[in-house]
Amino acid sequence: MSNSPRDRVADANETNKVAQVTFAFWIMKICATTLGETAGDLLSMTLGIGYALSTVVLLAFFFATLGAQLASRRFHPALYWAVIVSTSTAGTTMSDLVDRSFGLGYGLGASLLAACLVAVLLGWRRDVGTLSVERVRGRRTEAWYWTAILVSNTLGTALGDYLADSSGLGFLGGAALVGTAIALVAAAAAFTRIDRVVLFWIAFVLTRPFGATFGDLLTKPVDAGGLGFGTSGSSLVLAAILLLLVAASSRATRDTTAA
Repeated sequence: MSNSPRDRVADANETNKVAQVTFAFWIMKICATTLGETAGDLLSMTLGIGYALSTVVLLAFFFATLGAQLASRRFHPALYWAVIVSTSTAGTTMSDLVDRSFGLGYGLGASLLAACLVAVLLGWRRDVGTLSVERVRGRRTEAWYWTAILVSNTLGTALGDYLADSSGLGFLGGAALVGTAIALVAAAAAFTRIDRVVLFWIAFVLTRPFGATFGDLLTKPVDAGGLGFGTSGSSLVLAAILLLLVAASSRATRDTTAA
């Protein structure tokens, strides 16, 4: 990724194409990442495609949605959240491929993915000069943004699986632990002067394992500590909820543009 003066000027002239960080953003983020968990498991396990082929299919879906997002000239809520969902579904199968098929285990897999995320954020900071997500402009900055999101969602899957399956906390305990951590981050944002960019990325990473553990809670059978809704039923319900929220966001965006 180049960082020439010409590139920086071009980036500055681009329109911001990412969602504003509001309370509704976090509700949609949790819904999208939970859908990514259930839909990824539906493809790889329920339909029996396997982790490797599912990863190929879902990465293709990710690159297709990402290409459309990068090519667009303004913010489209439906397109933006389609990329978020694609990073979640691809992240689910990528994590399962690394942790289960490659045999690294949840703990080691999560540690390696955490290191990858730190490397991406450091590279982004060094190349662009900021990790701000309020004004993501230009394809170069967008590329860093979406790379960080893909890696963080993959990390979140591994961390969520570790908390639910290997830590002894179970699905409810894992979700409760991550939910408490998210609440602490929200409190820090409201009552402290800790850098908001730092808090955003902490919250972004934490909402993925929260979605992963919540997805496991919805889909796993009752005798395994879940609610027994299955991957198909959970995915349909979550998709319907997310579509309603995206429709509301799209309408609000049109009203703001018209005003």
